[in-house]
Amino acid sequence: MVTFVNTGLEYDAKLFNGVSVAPFKYVALGSGTTAEANDQTALVTEITDTGLARAEGTASYEASYISVVEETFTATGSTTFRETGLFDDASAGHMAMRHLFSSAKNVDNGEQVKITFKVTKARA
Repeated sequence: MVTFVNTGLEYDAKLFNGVSVAPFKYVALGSGTTAEANDQTALVTEITDTGLARAEGTASYEASYISVVEETFTATGSTTFRETGLFDDASAGHMAMRHLFSSAKNVDNGEQVKITFKVTKARA
């Protein structure tokens, strides 16, 4: 499951009426193992090297109220990641959502990792 954290809800509402204009399109990976929670504001342990540092993803509108952000990372060394997050800034900013994978993902030099966030807006 992906958790849309409290800050993500707040900034999504601000983005809607122009109070905040920074879109969520930066994808980050981390090695933290802490469970997902609504009050998280950052990844537990963000990776900043080995080709897996935060990067601007490709944002698009799929259809039927679905927005998508995708990023493909290419490892430049061996490492392990366990979490991912979506942010509105290249280096700091606000985290909209976080996902903790069920197990650690190991990557070696040259391997690619594709992360996709899909957000569906729907009526309650």
